Amino acid sequence: MGKMPRPFLPALFSSRLVNGMFGLVALGWALGAWVGERTLPTLLLAYLPPLLWLLPAGLALLWSVGRRRGRGLALLTLGLAAWGAGLLHWRPQADGELRVLTYNVARGSQGTAAALLSTLQASDADLILLQETNLLDPAKGLALRSGLSGYALTQGREVWTLSRWPVLRQTQHAVPGSTRTFAETWVKGPDGRTLRVVNAHLGTVLITSALRGDTAKVRRTAQARREQVALLCRIAAHEPGPVLLGGDLNTPPRGRLYRRLTGCFGPDAHDRAGQGPGWTFPGLLLRIDHLLVRDLRPTRARVLSMAGSDHRPLLVEYRWGR
Repeated sequence: MGKMPRPFLPALFSSRLVNGMFGLVALGWALGAWVGERTLPTLLLAYLPPLLWLLPAGLALLWSVGRRRGRGLALLTLGLAAWGAGLLHWRPQADGELRVLTYNVARGSQGTAAALLSTLQASDADLILLQETNLLDPAKGLALRSGLSGYALTQGREVWTLSRWPVLRQTQHAVPGSTRTFAETWVKGPDGRTLRVVNAHLGTVLITSALRGDTAKVRRTAQARREQVALLCRIAAHEPGPVLLGGDLNTPPRGRLYRRLTGCFGPDAHDRAGQGPGWTFPGLLLRIDHLLVRDLRPTRARVLSMAGSDHRPLLVEYRWGR
């Protein structure tokens, strides 16, 4: 068999490189999304900042342009990475009847009470779900309560649920593997309908521990998160009717736990009514704060500008019905 022509070798290498990059992005995304928390490697894939997938896709495109070969597949690879990162996400939006805000205020450590209060008041939300409300400065808590005097406040351990609507009752659920509680509140809407509101802060996936080689700690936290999600699903199934889950779920919009939560509580508001990537944790460009709801239809979801926290507030408008 004769030798392959010299020009054929770079072309073959270029084609294989682009094919490999496409396979890397597609396989990595699929494993993170569908296998997710089942194994440690796929858990890490699920919780990686999604913009990282743009790196191999961009390299493939640059290589294909320089070699003038495989540009179509390279563009497809880049498009897949951009779609996975949420950069191409767009849904039509409209005004709603109910406005809900969820916001991890990071114990008030990164801003003044005035800045936090301004963000909350400007949202004009009917329901406000706050996490990490065990504020470092108790005076900030007093200032927030005073500035939000038009809301009924129910408290759990480090979560606040504030409602303009009458509160019928509330209860707390101890969170497995944590000192936190999930706050469940029943509120009565203007038309007399009852809405259950679950304010939750799930444990963090300690990826840094995996990078240090402490896989045992990662497995412990992953098991605690599975138990926490199981508890939330039991809460959702406890009674029929409209129920809303909101908070810092420390979970990107992919993986097995995310799918289980949407299966128990209903669709993610940003998926149905958001535009763009919707990053609520800008430090790592992640969307980990969510609002999921059953028997309500999201009409607009948007992430507000950051003021006083390492998270960004998520504001969603809803209409009754599916």
